[in-house]
Amino acid sequence: MKILIIGSKGFIGSHCVDYFSNKGFEVWEADVNASQKEKFYKIERKNSDFSVAFKENKFDVCINASGSAHVGFSFENPSLDFELNVVNVQKILVAIRDYNSNCKFINFSSAAVYGNPKVLPISESTDCKPLSPYGFHKLQSELLLTEYHKFFGLNTCSLRVFSAYGPGLKKQLFWDLYQKAAQNNAVSLFGTGNETRDFIFIDDLLEIIKLIIDKSPFTGSIYNVASNTETTIAQAANVFIKEFSPQKKLVFNGETKIGDPNNWVADISKISEMGFQKTVGIEEGIKKYAKWVKELK
Repeated sequence: MKILIIGSKGFIGSHCVDYFSNKGFEVWEADVNASQKEKFYKIERKNSDFSVAFKENKFDVCINASGSAHVGFSFENPSLDFELNVVNVQKILVAIRDYNSNCKFINFSSAAVYGNPKVLPISESTDCKPLSPYGFHKLQSELLLTEYHKFFGLNTCSLRVFSAYGPGLKKQLFWDLYQKAAQNNAVSLFGTGNETRDFIFIDDLLEIIKLIIDKSPFTGSIYNVASNTETTIAQAANVFIKEFSPQKKLVFNGETKIGDPNNWVADISKISEMGFQKTVGIEEGIKKYAKWVKELK
């Protein structure tokens, strides 16, 4: 099976490259960062063009792991966030329609589309009320995938990823904790610590992608990608601090960070019916992440 991974140098993309290579897939890569690899397409940061890859190859699957994945960035640069998370997705869809119409297309959306839901756990049918431009843009990308399935017959699928983490991730909660703990005795975080997230370790996320490739109908389909485990930020942060630097003190400043939701836990019935079972718990996953950052130079 031939697969194209766009955003192959990023956190999820690079893990996808390793995972599917090990599964025996013929893996091609595309990224804005150059590479000497033979099966690689360089994508320009401005005026990006994805058509060449689909002109020259016939892929069975394309995974788009590119784009912005930072809520704060979307407030500072809404136009660029829109280009990365909406315009580029539309360009990929057009290239697939024109040159490789049988290709299964998986795009990474985000739990940010939900905002602050009134009822937990959050199912895929929950009303979407994003709290940030990033969330709105991810929702718009989902609509594009629905559009291109409905009107052009493309095989499309959106993954609403909750709080994915693991070795290689250089942003968000655990990276922030690492950087602060390495430089300060007191580690300060936004909020009260009682806010909750549904963390999913990268190894489990990759297994979900494989299940979806094998079992999804690709009819503009949407799936929550999470572990169905609600964990407070305080619990997660304390596990990390204990593992990485137990002498450091953890402090929550009580301030609300713009665009951040209060409580998240996902209903994962759809992926569970496909056969997904979580293999990495939050403590084990955080310990693996802490081990990785300890080894950084």
